[in-house]
Amino acid sequence: MARPTAAFLRGHPARWIALGFGSGLAPRAPGTVGTLWAWVAFLVLGRWLGDLGWAIVLAAALPIGVWACTRTARELGVADPGAVVWDEIIAFWLVLWLLMPAPWLVQLAAFGLFRFFDAVKPGPVGWADRRYKLRPGEAIGWRQGWGIVADDLVAAGCTLLVMALLQRAWAWWSP
Repeated sequence: MARPTAAFLRGHPARWIALGFGSGLAPRAPGTVGTLWAWVAFLVLGRWLGDLGWAIVLAAALPIGVWACTRTARELGVADPGAVVWDEIIAFWLVLWLLMPAPWLVQLAAFGLFRFFDAVKPGPVGWADRRYKLRPGEAIGWRQGWGIVADDLVAAGCTLLVMALLQRAWAWWSP
């Protein structure tokens, strides 16, 4: 299957999750659309979820997401399909959970940095991405499902590191 459709999405709950509740069906830049969906969902859900609630959501979303990404990638016949955006969602939720409360411009900077690290895959993000690529003769399995998520978690870590360094620099430069 070249591109998943709305009919494909409706076929199984794992697809709803992996395809970011439809955000992964975007015809262009599904990773960016999935990250935007994550941002909006975080702000909406944040009205009811505190730190403990988000910790529980993230702890549950990780293994469920690996399962959903693995199953959906297998069904699509692609080890890391672009339409699978659960990895962006959970990683950006992690960024926002650790960053908030933050002004809108700080959130926007985190969004931009996360998209940079996820798309360009410099340094450790690229390493994590290559680490779980499909090997010749290997079937799509849990290793690739974890790999779909792993590089985005590393991108989230890089984003948080840069944001922390920027915060320290800003505090140093501020009167």
